[in-house]
Amino acid sequence: MRKLIGLTVTGALALTTPAWGQALRQPQPQPAPATRTALPATDALAKRWVAENRVPGIVIAVGQGDAAPRIATAGRIANAATAPAADADSLWRVYSMTKPITGIAAMILVEQGKLGLDQPISDFIPAFKTMKVLVDPTKDLTSRPATRQITVRNLLTHTAGLGYNIITKGPLLDEYNRLGINPAAVSAAMEPGMRAVRPKSLEEFANRVATLPLIAEPGATWSYSIGLDVLGRVIEVASGMPFDSFVQTRIFQPLGMTASYWTVPADKARLFATNYAQVGDSRVPLDPGATSAWLQPPSFPYGGAGLVMSARDYDRFLHMLLNGGTLGGARILKPETVRLAMSDLLPAGTDRSVLRAMFDGADMGFGAGGSVSLADQPGGPGKGTYGWAGAAGTLGWVDPTNRVRATVMINLFGQTPLKSEATRAIYADLRQ
Repeated sequence: MRKLIGLTVTGALALTTPAWGQALRQPQPQPAPATRTALPATDALAKRWVAENRVPGIVIAVGQGDAAPRIATAGRIANAATAPAADADSLWRVYSMTKPITGIAAMILVEQGKLGLDQPISDFIPAFKTMKVLVDPTKDLTSRPATRQITVRNLLTHTAGLGYNIITKGPLLDEYNRLGINPAAVSAAMEPGMRAVRPKSLEEFANRVATLPLIAEPGATWSYSIGLDVLGRVIEVASGMPFDSFVQTRIFQPLGMTASYWTVPADKARLFATNYAQVGDSRVPLDPGATSAWLQPPSFPYGGAGLVMSARDYDRFLHMLLNGGTLGGARILKPETVRLAMSDLLPAGTDRSVLRAMFDGADMGFGAGGSVSLADQPGGPGKGTYGWAGAAGTLGWVDPTNRVRATVMINLFGQTPLKSEATRAIYADLRQ
């Protein structure tokens, strides 16, 4: 599982180079108070990471059953001794932990019958009707007609054949960069250059992506991609409202998630962690919270990597999933839809070798925007555990077998062993 961070972090560092309805009528729940109860191993891990100067601050939220989250914290949200202490309401760039939220947004529309898992996305974005596939992605842009259309399932599971400028190499990467297919923010210093070539809307973004060849036939192989960003456009066409508005009104508002932002309000900047990059033995401030790129609206809402959130808010999202789609009187999805979203949705015959390699060879599936474990881990997450990680070190998962949910927040680009260490500590505490 530790390789999950490796891929997302490596990609994030690549981004730092120039080359790169019904729910509203339901009661609005108030966030439940977090509790600081005994999590000795997790508390010790948090304190050790700060004491060893691995990060300036860390927040870990752990929930079991229907209980409020238990919170372990240490340090501050920036290096400065005057920075606020890290706590359940601090704000963090969750990057690719946005993907499961986008996936669940799509599942709301699947439940409503407005989307079908195996429905071609060209029904919503006609430009994807006729796609081409590269003959040799390492050589040139020579392509042939695709034999299958991209479906909603493909976007959800990274099997659409789309690339990612943090993963893709060769001539196709040059095309992604030329067309501004860079749906993420890194820093205020870099954002003007990235924004100059990036599409100005989600519609324009999706249409530009459709002009580019695929790296593989849809459904053929698992390859990390911009699929969840393209899915944002599918969601807004199918729902008839802007993608970010749909997420806000159908997920965030009903769940009382009041600290989840595509754009951080100016009066919340004091809570916003500085993002760092690990360069050799040094930790370099890349995007200070007070002047962050997230204080300005993005070019469009990035469904793959666009959210800033608190640990308390992400826990509420996970808690809803653990509860089978409901929390605090608000129902987001039916239990059967949640089970479907957190099941292995990979098309039959998909080559999943890259996905397995990310998890040290473990047998893994992929659900609606997040990985799904297909077997129990002894002493750790159970079969069916669903979640994902973010490029700046954040983690989040739901373990339905053990009725556990966990959120880990730091903001640091660079390889770390946090995933494996936090997992061991959390499950050690839960066994006590």
